[in-house]
Amino acid sequence: MFRKNRARKTGYRREYAKGKGGSPDFVLLGLLAFLTLFGWVMVYSSSVIVAFSQGRPSWYYFFRQLIWIIIGVFSAYILYKIDYRQLVKISPALIGLAIIMLISVLVVGSEINGASRWISFGFFDLQPSEFTKLAFIIYLAGWLSRKNKAIHSKNAIKNYFVVEMLPFLIILSIVLVLILIEPDLGTTAIIGFTALGMYYLAGEGYIHNLGFSALLIVSIATGILAAVLESYRLSRVKTFLEVVKTGNPPDRLGSGYQLSQILTAVGSGGILGVGFGQSKQKFNYLGETAFSDTIFAVIAEEFGLLGAAVIISCFLYFAIRGIRIAQKAPDKLSGLLAAGITIWITSQAFLNIAANIGLIPLTGITLPFLSYGGSSIIVSLSGIGILLNISKYVKLER
Repeated sequence: MFRKNRARKTGYRREYAKGKGGSPDFVLLGLLAFLTLFGWVMVYSSSVIVAFSQGRPSWYYFFRQLIWIIIGVFSAYILYKIDYRQLVKISPALIGLAIIMLISVLVVGSEINGASRWISFGFFDLQPSEFTKLAFIIYLAGWLSRKNKAIHSKNAIKNYFVVEMLPFLIILSIVLVLILIEPDLGTTAIIGFTALGMYYLAGEGYIHNLGFSALLIVSIATGILAAVLESYRLSRVKTFLEVVKTGNPPDRLGSGYQLSQILTAVGSGGILGVGFGQSKQKFNYLGETAFSDTIFAVIAEEFGLLGAAVIISCFLYFAIRGIRIAQKAPDKLSGLLAAGITIWITSQAFLNIAANIGLIPLTGITLPFLSYGGSSIIVSLSGIGILLNISKYVKLER
């Protein structure tokens, strides 16, 4: 999927060889700066009531989010400045650390609402699954850029399965199972989707396409089973199906309560919204998710259909920009890195938005750059630092 030696076809060959590059994609930088700053402001609007109910200052979560943003920007700057090819050299250590943290969170993690997803350090709750997203993308990009090649021999299918598919399945299964049993089906789906996308882009030939098709079918079947085998997930699925069938959430005071409040928020916004800071659903109707998982519903209520459309358009344009960077990247490694980061951010954004407007069952994942959360914003901005790093070696239309 990625042509070799693209650096020779650009004016950046010498800079690429030295690991310096030109200027970053300022359009992408501006877009992400807008989303991050807007999200910071919306965290304040959405968290005031929760902070007050907890006996904290109204700016408590607003200030904490600023700290995470600063750390995230610093991390992004470091990853922007260093040669991204050096990250591959330490990728085995990164994925190894990620697996150790995923195991640790199951043993010593803080349990919230029946899920063990965080390791508490007092002032900061680390979510290992967030770190795993970026670590796994870096590891896969390095491994796939070396391993995936067209196989032509009488034992082609066997060689493909042993050399390419089986190792990919093993490492993917380890990561996904550890996250699934936290439990966190939303993050499991995002990492799985991102990994499959990178795997498809890395290979070539009909055998690779057949293997990918088989992986896709198995993944979909496994996802469906995971969604219906747990009672609370099955309840969410049933609630969603009832909404699709009747247009109204069932059991509005029970299993359908959260979805009912989300749809009320989105519907109350109308075209132009009720105005910044004027959301009614954030008054504990959406609970403590008003500034995290369901912040898009508050945005839709306060800024209406127009504001929601702007946010959706930003993520669509991010996807387009990221794909262009991946297509024009100077080598297969950078192309896979850019593609992986783009797929991850875009899929997470649209899964969150889809859940917030009733298109899919509730997932419990954050909206990148906008939702409150230290691990989420730091890792997301770090990923953008790598994407901007790669953009230094390509020329895009402004």
